Amino acid sequence: MKCRSLFRRCGHAPPEALAPEDQAVVDAFRALLAARKNPQPWTPGCNQDAAVRVGPFIERVRPRPGDDHGPDLIAVCLEHPDAPHAAAYLHGHKLGYNSRGWLRCETAAILGVWQPAYAMLTHAAAGLDLPDDVGMAPALYGVHVEARRRDNSGCTLLRLGPYNQARHTDRDVDRLDAHLEGQADTLLPGFTLTVKGAVFDVSDHRAYCDPYEADAVALLEAAVGREGATGAQAWGAPAT
Repeated sequence: MKCRSLFRRCGHAPPEALAPEDQAVVDAFRALLAARKNPQPWTPGCNQDAAVRVGPFIERVRPRPGDDHGPDLIAVCLEHPDAPHAAAYLHGHKLGYNSRGWLRCETAAILGVWQPAYAMLTHAAAGLDLPDDVGMAPALYGVHVEARRRDNSGCTLLRLGPYNQARHTDRDVDRLDAHLEGQADTLLPGFTLTVKGAVFDVSDHRAYCDPYEADAVALLEAAVGREGATGAQAWGAPAT
């Protein structure tokens, strides 16, 4: 009499289906692996959020509109991975996402276009505060001195920036206005010089003079001396 085997071969046992919540985790991990292996390239001016590395984590950054065309440097702000939902704003505020303002980001540091699969690699997913040093310096304010003709043609004669605080911008605007008082129409014949606060254009950062390394009035006098009346007469583009 033959005895029936009480054991089954494991290879014939049907696989057990994953619970929906477990399957969601598996799917998210697979999406993450695919995103890391084949990141979508980010290019200046593409108007898409980007992924950058902050320490061992990956974070989402939003480029500043109109200031994302620089080939090597753009202005961005850190975004909670679940933005723009209200809960994400509150969570991001708690963890320090909403207190950094605009930052200077090297385009070489961008891993690619932001993808939701990266969310599990953020500080927010780990419930951790962002570090004090995120590897990006502030990109905040600037001062522009414009030379304009009566028909509004002209050029930006001098750019100062970046300023870390708005009060520093206001201080130099007031100083330059005081310096130009009574002579703004005569320094460059045919042009009127005006001073205004502006957003620091990080993508054109090489055109700026650092206001913390030299006196703003001295920089203006040097700019006027370089251009002179002859150079100014050749300008025809509208001032920006």
